[in-house]
Amino acid sequence: MDVLQLVALVAGSAAVAGLARRTPVPAPLLLVAAGLAASYIPGVPDYTLDPHIVLPLLLPPLLYTAAVDSSYLDLRANIRPIAMLSVGYVLFATVVVGYAAYLLVPGLSLPVALVLGAVIAPPDAVAATAIARKLRLPNRLTTILQGESLVNDATAITAYKVALAAAVGVSAGWAGGIAEFLLASVGGVGVGLLLMVPIHQLRKRMKEPLLQNTLSLLIPFVAYAAAERVHASGVLAVVVVALYLGHRNWQVDFATRLQEEAVWKMVAFILESVVFALIGLQLAVVLTGLGEYRGVDAAWYAIAVFLVVVVARFVWVFPATFVPRGLSRRIREREPETDWKSPVIVGWAGMRGVVSLAIAFSVPISVPHRNLILFLTFTTVIGTLVVQGLTLPPLIKALKLPPRDVQGETLAEAQAQSEASRAAEERLAELLEEPENSTLPPPLADRLRTVLERRRNAVWERLGEVNPLTGESADDIYRRLAGEMIEAEREVFVALRDGRRIDDEMLRVLLRRLDLEEAAAYREAT
Repeated sequence: MDVLQLVALVAGSAAVAGLARRTPVPAPLLLVAAGLAASYIPGVPDYTLDPHIVLPLLLPPLLYTAAVDSSYLDLRANIRPIAMLSVGYVLFATVVVGYAAYLLVPGLSLPVALVLGAVIAPPDAVAATAIARKLRLPNRLTTILQGESLVNDATAITAYKVALAAAVGVSAGWAGGIAEFLLASVGGVGVGLLLMVPIHQLRKRMKEPLLQNTLSLLIPFVAYAAAERVHASGVLAVVVVALYLGHRNWQVDFATRLQEEAVWKMVAFILESVVFALIGLQLAVVLTGLGEYRGVDAAWYAIAVFLVVVVARFVWVFPATFVPRGLSRRIREREPETDWKSPVIVGWAGMRGVVSLAIAFSVPISVPHRNLILFLTFTTVIGTLVVQGLTLPPLIKALKLPPRDVQGETLAEAQAQSEASRAAEERLAELLEEPENSTLPPPLADRLRTVLERRRNAVWERLGEVNPLTGESADDIYRRLAGEMIEAEREVFVALRDGRRIDDEMLRVLLRRLDLEEAAAYREAT
């Protein structure tokens, strides 16, 4: 792939993802569809997924940004259902899908079939996070799906390595497989635990935002590479480090946090867009190598494996949801009550993605039926993304899941802000009594109190009445008027620069000051 092809891939993916924001269709689905369509256009190059690029270069930053934005406390509170899905389900799916393929495809050995099962087993981290975010699922369901997708890749990659060793005749048996699984899991967590505190301390001591963000971009690759170097799970190492850093992100300098959020949003947007476009673009590559499996037999195998994948998830999810609750009073006391609707959503949200395809492309050419593994992986990924991805929104609407309590969340935010404001007022009063602060002019002290009061009232105003003419709250009107005032100032500064009364360097200083004021007045709608 040359530079022009790479630029075309990134630019085209970003354009389609931007278009998706104007439609009700989740971006992953539109990107996959665009990739499939582009694969039929003459002259479009073959963007073959290289596992040596996808796994060490694309997967770590995508996992990192998803884990940093996750809640460590929520994940810990839901550790049982997450573990049941990320470990138990992946191993179950590996065996069930593998054995079904073994029975279905003539001449397919059981070890090779288990390789296919391990490749297809893990739902995709990026797809789950992107679609859950788009659909605004209830918090607990979103946490469970995100938690599953953060860990299941490690389970699947380890299961794949064990099955592949058996397929090529170098298996060490069950004992060796269990030992490798323990090394990968325990080792990956251990590497993450060793790295997370030193990295966090380094982040706290670095005061230059540019250096901080350079370090931030390197962290997922360092964690992944360090774990893989000792044959542990790089996925788990990245997740552990990211969860710790995200949980303690408040201890980092504010300028770093603001810049880091913008940087990672851009990185995640580009990588997610490219990843899903690449999935669709694999069609030409996969069909070229299909060989003797073209025709009705290949289609039948694809449909059958897809159905087994879908059914197997429900077969696991329902017992895993209700059986432990029935057997353990402690689980019933610790976890909220649930009904049949939640496991239906979790069962139907098992979209596969780029990790499965990357693992499939890493299968050695010497493995029998490699082309069939590639084909069935591709069709399963496309099938789950399109069929389940398109039907998940209407399914959620039909089940009438309880919506998020936006009013309650706003009330909790307002109460938290009030408590923080009281603490700030008390601290300001203490500081103003100290001799070294006595020279502060009263208008500036009043301004500190006004800003604090504005911050406290802003949340409560969202709970109040709206303007009958515009539908805006008092907070919305304040932000709009502040924006108009700032824009008026900005136009004057530009006119002064154009009139040569100030130079460009001064203009940049003045505009940056206005940008910070506007950022303080405007909050991102979420």
